[in-house]
Amino acid sequence: MNLCDTPEYLTVRQLAEVLQVPVATVYRWRHMGEGPRGIRVSGRHVRFRKSDVEAFLNERADAHDRTA
Repeated sequence: MNLCDTPEYLTVRQLAEVLQVPVATVYRWRHMGEGPRGIRVSGRHVRFRKSDVEAFLNERADAHDRTA
């Protein structure tokens, strides 16, 4: 799955698929206060705004990647 092809709000599973990490990694990021900013929509349901995911990735881009 490509970030461009995703809905505006991603589920934990969709985020993990886009970033190619295990679902457990997304939950660990949430627990540790890392990763993209999440939005609790109800109870245990969390969504991630596409713009927040892009910001998260941009913050972590290597300096070389930012100048290219």
